[in-house]
Amino acid sequence: MELNTIKPAEGSKRQRRRVGRGIGSGLGKTAGRGHKGQKSRSGGYHKVGFEGGQMPLQRRLPKRGFKSASLKYNAEITLSDLEVLGAAEVDLLALKQAGLVAQIAKVVKVIKTGELTKAVVLKGVGATAGAKAAIEAAGGSVA
Repeated sequence: MELNTIKPAEGSKRQRRRVGRGIGSGLGKTAGRGHKGQKSRSGGYHKVGFEGGQMPLQRRLPKRGFKSASLKYNAEITLSDLEVLGAAEVDLLALKQAGLVAQIAKVVKVIKTGELTKAVVLKGVGATAGAKAAIEAAGGSVA
C-alpha cells in the first residue's frame, strides 16, 4: 500500500445531490421540492413546532412540575446504615469515605428506617424526629 493509492472505504462517500440540472438528472424543474407552497420557496419555512396556525402541542399542554438543581447536594442515610458503619462519631467526611453518600453531597440527614443498637454521635449531620429519638434511645446524640 502506498500513500497515493489510499482510497476511502467502498460506499463511505456519496456524491452530493445536484438539483435543478435538467430533466435527465431526475431532479430538474422543481428540484425535488414539489409544486408551490411555503416549503418550495427559498427562505420559506416555519419554526419548530409550528402546526399551520393551530395551537401547537407544547402550548396546548399544561405547564407542570419543577425539579430543583440543588437536590443533588442532598443525601440521606438510614439507621441501618449507621449500624453497619459501626463508628462512634459520624460526620459528613466519614460517610463519604464509607461510600454511604455521594462525594458531591453537602447536606446529609438520617431517616428512621431499620434498627440502631450502637451509641452513635452525629456531628454536622441532621436527623428526622423519629431517627433522633431512636439514636438517643440507643445512647447516642445528635449535635
